[in-house]
Amino acid sequence: MGKVYERIDGRLRTFIEQQKIFFTATAPLDGNGTVNLSPKGLAGSFAVLDERTVAYLDFAGSNAETIAHLRENGRITLMWCAFTGPPNIVRVHGRGEPVFRDDPRFAGLVEHFPEVDTDAHGLRAVIVVTAELIRDSCGFAVPYLDYREERALHGDRFRREDDASLSRYFEKKEHIARSIDGLPGLPLPLPPGPA
Repeated sequence: MGKVYERIDGRLRTFIEQQKIFFTATAPLDGNGTVNLSPKGLAGSFAVLDERTVAYLDFAGSNAETIAHLRENGRITLMWCAFTGPPNIVRVHGRGEPVFRDDPRFAGLVEHFPEVDTDAHGLRAVIVVTAELIRDSCGFAVPYLDYREERALHGDRFRREDDASLSRYFEKKEHIARSIDGLPGLPLPLPPGPA
């Protein structure tokens, strides 16, 4: 049924890269804290960097729970489901780090996402995840779902922003600089992107 993998390569890598959506799960260390589960999409916003490292682009939104949890403890699980084709679920359990726009590594990481107009989506960070456990399971109960197209709403909304207005937008949101549980979230004012 399920299998543990040493690395992300071959058939496993192909499966991950072909999926239109994946999910991230994080939690604070406090057992009473809020567990966060987020869907991630946008074509081209996920990349396999090497056999044990993946990354995805973190865009503007109404909270920064994943960033806050990663800053506190680094724990993250990524999950992909096969909604078409043979049933499969893949999970990557690991340690994640938000790499912010003022980090010297940021520009090099963004180069792994050539298909994405990062200016159109209010890019906040690149989330880099080092896999500690890679496994799959059957996915027999996951339904078939048909992909139609990408939504243009996110890009249409954030394309109008520059660094200053995006920072003002984030400052108005209750759970950007601090998580729901009060953990440090996105550094504000938003660091400028690389030149």
